Amino acid sequence: MSKDNKPAAAATDAPVSNFLRAIIDNDQVAGTYQRDSMPSVITRFPPEPNGYLHIGHAKSICLNFGLARDYAGRCHLRFDDTNPEKEDQEYVDSIMDSVKWLGFDWQQPASNGGGNHLYFASDYFDKFYAIAEYLIEAGHAYVDSQSAEDMAANRGDFSKPGVNSPFRDRAPAESLDLFRRMKAGEFKDGEHIVRAKIDMASPNMNMRDPAIYRIRHAHHHRTGDAWCIYPMYDYAHPLEDAIENISHSICTLEFQDHRPFYDWIIEHAAQGGFVNRPVPRQYEFARLNLTYVVTSKRKLRKLVEDNIVSGWDDPRMPTIVGIRRRGYTPESIQAFCERIGVTRSDGWIDYSTLEGCLREDLDPKAPRATAVLRPLKLVIDNFPEGENIACTAPIHPHHPELGNREFTIGKELWIEQEDFMEEPVKGYFRLFPGNKVRLRYGYVVECTGCDKDENGKVIAVHCNYFADSKSGTEGSANYKVKGNIHWVNAADALEAEVRLYDRLFTDANPDAGGKDFMTLLNPSSLETIRAFVEPGVANVTPDTRLQFERHGYFVADRVDSVNGKPVFNRITTLKDSFGK
Repeated sequence: MSKDNKPAAAATDAPVSNFLRAIIDNDQVAGTYQRDSMPSVITRFPPEPNGYLHIGHAKSICLNFGLARDYAGRCHLRFDDTNPEKEDQEYVDSIMDSVKWLGFDWQQPASNGGGNHLYFASDYFDKFYAIAEYLIEAGHAYVDSQSAEDMAANRGDFSKPGVNSPFRDRAPAESLDLFRRMKAGEFKDGEHIVRAKIDMASPNMNMRDPAIYRIRHAHHHRTGDAWCIYPMYDYAHPLEDAIENISHSICTLEFQDHRPFYDWIIEHAAQGGFVNRPVPRQYEFARLNLTYVVTSKRKLRKLVEDNIVSGWDDPRMPTIVGIRRRGYTPESIQAFCERIGVTRSDGWIDYSTLEGCLREDLDPKAPRATAVLRPLKLVIDNFPEGENIACTAPIHPHHPELGNREFTIGKELWIEQEDFMEEPVKGYFRLFPGNKVRLRYGYVVECTGCDKDENGKVIAVHCNYFADSKSGTEGSANYKVKGNIHWVNAADALEAEVRLYDRLFTDANPDAGGKDFMTLLNPSSLETIRAFVEPGVANVTPDTRLQFERHGYFVADRVDSVNGKPVFNRITTLKDSFGK
């Protein structure tokens, strides 16, 4: 059984139109971003390296890289590393790995101009500083020396305008001197801050003299201790876009109110000759709201730190490393992002939509295998002692060219506990005394009774087989039975650890309405069992995805599974059964 973990290929169908494509199409017609030696569509995916990416980021990755691909442009991977206290190289490495796993690359082929378009905000620290000096000299920014408490109080609120800082009219020369001394390390954290001079009475709180530089005596994972002042995200981010000649800066709706400052800072930088025209434009789309999921970094961190999950890559986590370990494919994530579309209004996407995309991707390509998850011994009393007879089954029922898998049947088998009832209910067609069933790919058997322990629990089922009923042999079709059950041969079945994962929360909206998400945890989100699987899967490589017939799709765990001792994670059931 082969490993199936290829990068997602580019979509072959015509992409579904949306408002962003309409904007780009209009810009293409108008020639808005027709620039020498550069594509007319340049997007970017700009994560902060302060945590692991989640399924919401996957939507942004697919959108930005997908648009660049479809318009023969390019997409930059850029790390907004302006907050050294929360950033780490571990996150940088994980993000890069996640983007590549999803099937995208920031390294452009030669046919598209080539180039490695990996960038960091810290690449531009010198330029950010020069632009800040220019803004101060031009009277567009100043050094504020208020305490954090006074600054917050004077900012006002949505019903009350802010109050000008007593330092707002500081002479540019004085502010510039203080700024240079801030850079030289003369002051403690919080003693001074640089603010843009805009409008303290603006109804948009983001325009009330926003901070653009603060003092932070912190070690940066790339620049070390070269800096003790760092640009604010809202200042650095638009400048990064402009410096990199981004055409369409696409972000989620929570940044809509930040757009006026985005435009303000880029325009002033362009006036000073620091960036080229035409400048980028920002466009906002609705973030991904997925049921049964939380994506807040703070809340995900709590799940990890409180040991609710085993780590950031726990298969129940909505992180990309988590859903990858769960067994999701990059193709299914791309299909999901395409299916849910891009809109400007918030809404909820049911988790079953994501699982549906996964099933559609796995069904035609996942090899089949047999597993018994809740084993019960079946003894074929009239089967020849010590004999094991070869049986075959297709590797994939819709791909005969893949051939067959081989296994044996013997006197003692493992079957599912639910496949026997001593006193059957109406409509039950599996094993019960006097009833015949077909052992899938094997023989027809007739149940004769069962063994029980001292507590009355069934510990073994007995039956007799019909030697002329073997599947695929002449005369086997003469046996008409309604039941068809799965089994593995106890003589050579492989015992394996199987982890049955389900949704982490019982509430569809655990992050809404002021709920305490920690009280909504699903106690059945993980069950670890010892199961029996057919021997052919003993040496599957990690990340190999299979369909265990009847039970669902499973993957050999990419961390814990080893040759001879596979560990399987349930990716999803064959159909949506949550809460049923």
